[in-house]
Amino acid sequence: MKRFSLTLTYLTFFIISAVLLGLVLYAPLPALIESLASPEIRFAILLSLVTSVVSTFICVIIAVPVAYSLARYQFFGKRITTLALTLPLTLPPLVAGIALLLFFGTTPWGKALEQAGFMVIFTPLGIIVAEVFVNLPYMIRILRSAYTTINPRYEYVAKTLGCTDTGAFLQVTLPMARPGLVTGSVITWSKAMGEFGAVLMLAGATTMRTETLPIALYLNISAGDLDLAVAAATILILISLVTLCVVEYFDRGVNVF
Repeated sequence: MKRFSLTLTYLTFFIISAVLLGLVLYAPLPALIESLASPEIRFAILLSLVTSVVSTFICVIIAVPVAYSLARYQFFGKRITTLALTLPLTLPPLVAGIALLLFFGTTPWGKALEQAGFMVIFTPLGIIVAEVFVNLPYMIRILRSAYTTINPRYEYVAKTLGCTDTGAFLQVTLPMARPGLVTGSVITWSKAMGEFGAVLMLAGATTMRTETLPIALYLNISAGDLDLAVAAATILILISLVTLCVVEYFDRGVNVF
C-alpha cells in the first residue's frame, strides 16, 4: 500500500508540475518579458490589482461581523441565512454573473443606482461588484471557522474585567482570529484576481476598459495572440503560488473549508 500511495503521489505531482511548467516555459524569456511590458498587459495588471484590493477590503469589512454573528449567536432564520450566504459558493460563476446582470439591468434597484450615477454594467465598478458577490462567501466561511476555534470564555473573562461586547470582540476575539483573517483575505484577493465568469457577464470584455488579467487571457487567446495570453496566465500562476505559500504559513489550526 505504501509503495502504491507514494507512486501515485509522485505521478500526480509530476503531471501537475509538467503541465504548469509547460505553460510558463512555452514562450522564450525575452518574448515573455516583452509581452509582460506591453500596454495591454500592464493595464490588465493595474486594473486587476485595484479591483481585487477594493473588493477584498469590502469582503473583509462585511465578513468580520457577519461571520461572528453566525459563529456566536442563535437567531431566527439562521439556517436559511447561512444557506443564502453560502449559495454563491456552489453557483457557477456565469450563473452568478447573469443574475447580477439582470439585477442591475432590469430591476428598480439597479435602475435607481444607475440614475444616482453608479454605473455597474460594463464598467470597472461592475468588476468589483462581481468579485464581492462571488468571493464574500469564502471570506465569511473562513472567518466563521476561525471564530469557532476560539473559546468564548476568553470574551467572558474580558467582560468581567470591564470590556463591553464590542471591546471584547476587538481586543480579544479579533486578534486571536488573525490567522483566519489573513488566510481569508489572501484567498479572497487571489480569487478576485482570477475571477472570470461573473466579471465577463456583468462588466463585459472590453479591451483597455474592463480588461482584467483573466479577461486579457480570454481576449488574446480568442484573437490568436498566444504570447500575451501566456503572459497573463503566467502572472496568474505566480499569484496562485504566492497565495498558497501565504496560506500554508498562516493556516495554523484554521479549517479553511
